[in-house]
Amino acid sequence: MFIQHIVGLFTDPMRQWEKIREQHKSAEGGSVAHVFLLAAIPAISGYIGTTQVGWRIGVGEPIRITGDSAFAIAIIYYLALLVGVFSIGWVIHLLGKAYEVEKSLSLCIALAAYAATPLFLIGLMQVYPVLWLNMLLGLPALAYTVYLLYSGLPIMMEIPPEKGFLYSSAVLAVGLIALVALLAMTALLWGMGLQPVFTN
Repeated sequence: MFIQHIVGLFTDPMRQWEKIREQHKSAEGGSVAHVFLLAAIPAISGYIGTTQVGWRIGVGEPIRITGDSAFAIAIIYYLALLVGVFSIGWVIHLLGKAYEVEKSLSLCIALAAYAATPLFLIGLMQVYPVLWLNMLLGLPALAYTVYLLYSGLPIMMEIPPEKGFLYSSAVLAVGLIALVALLAMTALLWGMGLQPVFTN
């Protein structure tokens, strides 16, 4: 079922958000298990890209990471993606009180997970870690993720679009702050000696 939702978010997002909402309101409820599969895409792709393909700086030999080091990074990456999605879902749930909306945490996590789908899928590009190519394709994926958040939140939370715009903006602001905090934490870990181990 989640594959139909993913396809629908690219072909007819407004209608698909309604289907996702109704699924979560139905007797069987909605599942957020798909996020565990989607988060594995960038983690596995990054592992393959950094150990098998590598990246170049100038015309030199490709730079690769050892398998053990890349595996540890992939696990941390996977967990960070899961924590990110579930945290944003929790933020959406919490902010609902400020916007006088009471929805289940499961629905809020589903909103966060499905909105992030383009970023999960573009994670496939990490198999071939070329910075300019990843940026070229990653920026439209990021833009579409923001679009999905702004279009999906009013539908999922059943609020007027103008109220949804403010709500989505607040969620986006929290997400950006979390991203900056994650980057700072990464820099700290590298500074403490937990950086990748290169093969050459």
